[in-house]
Amino acid sequence: MRLPDLRRGWLVALAGLTALLLWDAAGWDLAVVRLFADAHGFALRDHWLTSGLLHQGGRWVATGLAVVLLINALRPLWPGLTRRERWGAVALTAVSLVLIPLMKQGSNTSCPWDLAEFGGVAHYVSHWRFGVGDGGPGHCFPSGHASSAFAFFSLFFMLRRAYPRQARIALGAVLVLGTLYGLAQMARGAHYPSHTMWTAWICWTLAVAAAPALRARDADAGT
Repeated sequence: MRLPDLRRGWLVALAGLTALLLWDAAGWDLAVVRLFADAHGFALRDHWLTSGLLHQGGRWVATGLAVVLLINALRPLWPGLTRRERWGAVALTAVSLVLIPLMKQGSNTSCPWDLAEFGGVAHYVSHWRFGVGDGGPGHCFPSGHASSAFAFFSLFFMLRRAYPRQARIALGAVLVLGTLYGLAQMARGAHYPSHTMWTAWICWTLAVAAAPALRARDADAGT
């Protein structure tokens, strides 16, 4: 990734962080999820579209993409990529897919469907109140399901040098999938909007930070 592109990547990360902090400061999470629920819960929690296609189906999409990345690392599907780029993308994806669930495990934040006003037992507590429990099961921040899309920002950074057009297509596809997964989980009551946005930001920032390591060296070209 060239220096101007790297700077652009960090600017996107900075802009995203600013927007996220403003969102959290405004307290819009609860207001948005209330649009999808009542005292009896979330009507779309078990709907075939949100729970079946976009949740369960999304896991299969992520598995398929991971297999493609691994095959590409072992036997290049894009011959213009270097070994560093191919294996770097595998490593970056794996780190993202492991880090987000680990963060969830350490979180005291419960999911929207756990709130008392939606038929659960928890009360709303901002994820910024570290160490403060909400009376629910916790382990809901950030969005693990969204990482099954945003972890594949690695495709963009892998393809950027040799296949810029395909890189842009991959980036667009990842953003669309991540947004759809996030909307589905929000409608089900599984996550607040910010949970998806924070997952996107974390995965993007990791990818930008790793980009110099993925950058092809002259000696690697053609390997």
